Amino acid sequence: MEKLSMDQLNRADIATFKTQEKTPITIVLDNVRSMHNVGSAFRTADGFAIEKIILCGITATPPHREIEKTALGATQSVAWEHNKNNVDAILSLKKQGYKILAIEQADNSTFLQDFTADVTEKYALVFGNEVHGVDDEIMKLVDACIEIPQFGTKHSFNVSVTIGIVLWDMLRKMKF
Repeated sequence: MEKLSMDQLNRADIATFKTQEKTPITIVLDNVRSMHNVGSAFRTADGFAIEKIILCGITATPPHREIEKTALGATQSVAWEHNKNNVDAILSLKKQGYKILAIEQADNSTFLQDFTADVTEKYALVFGNEVHGVDDEIMKLVDACIEIPQFGTKHSFNVSVTIGIVLWDMLRKMKF
């Protein structure tokens, strides 16, 4: 077995990527502190051809070298916007017809493996702060909450890992 070369991978260039059909998912980063986590979100969003990222509150915005360390240029390909007020961002998405899903450990949450993605829906997935999770005011506005089952001693995954797990599962359910 041999690894594929960059030419064999046949990836789209940035201009082509920007015009290709996207997965109808928007990522909302709610006060994410680590710029490395922000960069990782961009890179994962690019890999899964996600529609957009909304950076809320204290979440850092490109351009910044700490974001680029993990984004590896994905800040150029993935559409993004910043909204200082996370509640305003969520209300705007609701008006645009998005189903708002918090990724959080909460009462009445649905385990990820039990969540059924509707291919006719547009989803906004809210990922919270590394210490405090999704803001309590946002939790009051969500349509549903998805939780990743965990079996170890720690109470959460790193937000960048969570983004990868949830996006892959959603993409698998919506496209395959």
